[in-house]
Amino acid sequence: MMEGVTNHARLPERVPDRESFVGLDCGAVEAISVDGRASSLPSFEFSTAGLSRADQFATWHDSFAPMLELSDIDPMTADFSGRQKLWDLGSLVLAEISTDRLAFSSLPGHVRRDPVDHWTMTVLLSGQTRTDAVKTAFTAGPGEVQIHSLGRAFDGVVDRSEMLMLFVPRDLSLETSATLGSAEFSTLGTGMGRLFSDYLVDVANRLPMLVQADLPGLAAATRAMILACVQPSADHIEAAEGPIANVLLERARQLVHSRLLDPKLGSELVRRELGISRTRLYNLFEPFGGVMHYIQHRRLLSAYAALTDPNDRRLIFQIAEERGFSDGAEFGRAFKRAFGYSPSEVRNRGGGGIPARSDLEDCPSEERLGVLLRRLQG
Repeated sequence: MMEGVTNHARLPERVPDRESFVGLDCGAVEAISVDGRASSLPSFEFSTAGLSRADQFATWHDSFAPMLELSDIDPMTADFSGRQKLWDLGSLVLAEISTDRLAFSSLPGHVRRDPVDHWTMTVLLSGQTRTDAVKTAFTAGPGEVQIHSLGRAFDGVVDRSEMLMLFVPRDLSLETSATLGSAEFSTLGTGMGRLFSDYLVDVANRLPMLVQADLPGLAAATRAMILACVQPSADHIEAAEGPIANVLLERARQLVHSRLLDPKLGSELVRRELGISRTRLYNLFEPFGGVMHYIQHRRLLSAYAALTDPNDRRLIFQIAEERGFSDGAEFGRAFKRAFGYSPSEVRNRGGGGIPARSDLEDCPSEERLGVLLRRLQG
């Protein structure tokens, strides 16, 4: 796949023509701020243009593999067009996506092995999509905001479409967690929902003018817009179960984070601290493969951070032992399953895969979305 620098036209206020949505080439785009200084908000692009028909869909599939399973509905067509532009916003990720028709489904089995569990807030600019979840089904068209949870089971079909997709981590704030959790798998059909759609389009238009120092303010503004505009439908709340469950989950996350290196940390400790039954605890962490799998993944992320810290020169086995891995071989296998690199490769490279920000420009274009999603998880 060819890499290069492209220019990206301003997103139009109305539904764009397909050709106006994103540039054709791949690579990091260095934007220029209004005062002429180089912006520290690079974007990363790639497209399926120039590949064989089979490689076009395979590459597109691989790009979304950390979050979705994609299926080629029209494999006999002469061309599959997919274009993607990613913005790393620190605590958020924004993607501008153009795709031909395809089917999609969640990856509960994959999530259990390698948890990637965020909310997505998707604004269609053109086309239509349908989603079938466990308890509901809904369609969306241009201007409508959809809310999905990557950790839950769902499937659907998207027509030839352009869209903006905002990835919101579950730990952005306790309030956003409760709000999005109570409205997941729905569309925002209210006037406030349309306001959020306009806001997200405006953010995408203005990102080339922002600098790194603007990111905290952007995150705060986006969090405020979510709280103001997302109004959960009664059809998606059963006796406030959604908000209550998300509050419990956030409390559990905070507990795990605060006691991550405590050898006593386990499912029973978490259950006692939350004051809930084993069944309730299992249901909360089922999307992550259980409490212990979630704890192990957080410890692996912590180990990754230690291995890429130039000031932490402890031996690898010392870092592993501190995080509850008494068997070095077991640690190595678990680490490589999570990140695709061995602990020694990560240390020798100064960061070989998921959370290291400087690696975005070096990794293959189709892997960047997965890198950013796992980084939000950390």
